[in-house]
Amino acid sequence: MTVIDIHTHMVNEEWLDMLLKHSDGKYAVGDVPGGHKAVYKGGTAFMTLTDGMFDYEGRIRAMDAAGVDVSVISLTCPNVFWGGSAVSLRAAQIVNDDMAAAQRRYPDRVRFFASVPWQYPEEAVGELDRACRQGAVGVMVLANIDGASLTDPRFAEVWNEIDRRELPVLVHPASPPGLEEMDLDRFHLVWSIGFTFDTTLALSRMIMDGFFDRYPNLKIIGGHAGGYLPFVVTRLDKGFQSFESCREKIARPPSSYLSQIYVDSIVYDARTLHATLDIMGADNVLYGTDFPHKNGKMEEIIELVDALPQHQSAKIFGANADRIFDLS
Repeated sequence: MTVIDIHTHMVNEEWLDMLLKHSDGKYAVGDVPGGHKAVYKGGTAFMTLTDGMFDYEGRIRAMDAAGVDVSVISLTCPNVFWGGSAVSLRAAQIVNDDMAAAQRRYPDRVRFFASVPWQYPEEAVGELDRACRQGAVGVMVLANIDGASLTDPRFAEVWNEIDRRELPVLVHPASPPGLEEMDLDRFHLVWSIGFTFDTTLALSRMIMDGFFDRYPNLKIIGGHAGGYLPFVVTRLDKGFQSFESCREKIARPPSSYLSQIYVDSIVYDARTLHATLDIMGADNVLYGTDFPHKNGKMEEIIELVDALPQHQSAKIFGANADRIFDLS
């Protein structure tokens, strides 16, 4: 059985240097408890840096130890959504070139999601084409693009191109707008609550805005089990039944769109994984780990998925990814 990890990250020093130099002070690196460094937005540490994020040889060793065959790697937040057009495009090129080089070095083990400067659609479409020619098998986007919703009309050109290419898109959380007002800097609630809220809001808005009718070829993958989407979709359905405004863009219940949405298995608990499977279906759950973040343990998620009936675990570990990605 091939095990394919579709939610796993890498960064590089050049990208990090650009982030700190060109984000106009929005992002900084500082200490966090435990002796680690983290990327801060304002006073909130939202992305802890680990050695594994910079070490491809170490990644392959960790994959071997865990029993993971293929990693579909991506950048993490804040991606390249923080500079002017030239800076953001250059940051995307740096990341995509680095990941393409890793794919060439480990052709049987590594694939990658392209990062593109979504806030500059013309540059984003051009970089998407270039990254795909280098071997990108999908696209990464954050659940908000520097505070803007993914359904904002300014991004339509990018979505049209992704839809035309029928590429999988990993929707990954970022620090949600209103971070400071929600007091998410304490207790690392930006990670546990803020990120999952950000993903839930993005996916729910896409459903309610008719995204899956306008872009029928989309293969959206919601990170961290789609946030709370599996657990609030019945509330979306109730809103659709009860309020005219919920029927502004769609003519069928929100839950009917779940077949067009994939989620990963990063849930940490068997009860939550079973609930996710009950709502989303085994055909729409993919193995993901968040490695090498501090919370991202490949072995833990393998153990969770391996405890499922074999007809479900086989789909999650690799069969579903084989179906929606071109990993040849």
